[in-house]
Amino acid sequence: MIIVKLIGGLGNQLFQYALGRNLAERNSTFLKLDLSGFEEYKLQRYGLHCFEIWEHIASIEEIETFKRKRKTRFSNLSSKVSRTLGFSSYPTSFFYKHPTYIRENKSGFDPAILDRKGNIYLDGYWQSERYFSEIREILLREFVIKYEPNYKNKEFIELICKHESVSIHIRRGDYVHNPLTNKIHGVCSYDYYNTSIQMIALKVPDCHFYIFSDDPVWVRENFKINYPFTIIDQNDASKNYEDLRLMSLCKHNIIANSSFSWWGAWLNRNPDKIVIAPGKWFNDLKLDSTDLIPESWVRVD
Repeated sequence: MIIVKLIGGLGNQLFQYALGRNLAERNSTFLKLDLSGFEEYKLQRYGLHCFEIWEHIASIEEIETFKRKRKTRFSNLSSKVSRTLGFSSYPTSFFYKHPTYIRENKSGFDPAILDRKGNIYLDGYWQSERYFSEIREILLREFVIKYEPNYKNKEFIELICKHESVSIHIRRGDYVHNPLTNKIHGVCSYDYYNTSIQMIALKVPDCHFYIFSDDPVWVRENFKINYPFTIIDQNDASKNYEDLRLMSLCKHNIIANSSFSWWGAWLNRNPDKIVIAPGKWFNDLKLDSTDLIPESWVRVD
């Protein structure tokens, strides 16, 4: 069994699921999702319900079986003594032999993770396609929105598929208003977007830009471009998967330093797509984003 801890926004949850799904495939086993973190983490909600995924939810008992591996030497010794005396210190411990708890301990791709065998619990963000690129076709089948788009979104789907469409994602929200998040991530500059737009416009004649943002009011008042554009603002946070679907249908993508628009670009099936990503992903230079951006994407400072 593979259990993966889900936490963070929709983009983070997709990264976490993708690694778990790949390890389940490699080990010929099944994947379960630990949603317990959302009981205390109120900034985001579980969002993978909208996809055609393996949606098996781990029980508290199953989760604790794996987490028990992190106990201190004293508590492990106490458990052995209890078993020697004929008591079962943990009622489900015999269900899974040698469960392994893996916490991500650094940024960047760790190839050793993919070679792990047995029953595994994954705790981390795992933000590199190298953790799951080998099952891209599986993920493209499973990361399909299972809900029908409403009338307004259907209209945009038709327009996006008709145009030489380019998505632009402008992430603000907590990146601007939360001091800790701003310190870690920061926001992409206007120069980044302007340079990226010019690069796309040179290569893609008659392009039409579709702008996605968690702050469309700010975009209307502050973001000016000299090309045809449309601001997508009909989907609130409870239907952010609709924005993800629309971004993935655009022929090209300009992403923010955000896992949400990263997935919008990754799920884009256009074989000739141009994806532009920020050269600086984190404000905190101690965090390594070397393996975060696929080699075929263009990084712009």
